[in-house]
Amino acid sequence: MAKLSSVEKNNRRRKMSQQFEARRMKLKATIYNRELTPEDRFEATLKLAALPRNGAKIRIRNRCEVSGRSRGVYRKFKMSRIALRELGSLGLIPGLTKASW
Repeated sequence: MAKLSSVEKNNRRRKMSQQFEARRMKLKATIYNRELTPEDRFEATLKLAALPRNGAKIRIRNRCEVSGRSRGVYRKFKMSRIALRELGSLGLIPGLTKASW
């Protein structure tokens, strides 16, 4: 089980990125618009830099919903490989069967 503080920090980042998503997209559109003056684009760059870093979507870490583990997480199931194996062996994940040949 991951530290609860790490899981909570990631949840705060997720919430903050949703909160600032519209502002960041608007500023980025201004920055990449080549028709505007360099001064306007630079001002938008400064405004973007002034926003909180945890508001960026890139700072969100994929974590296991069961254990909070950050490594080896399958996106489709939102679970780590270890939790997926345990729950899959117990038959708690619909459509998942253990391979045998």
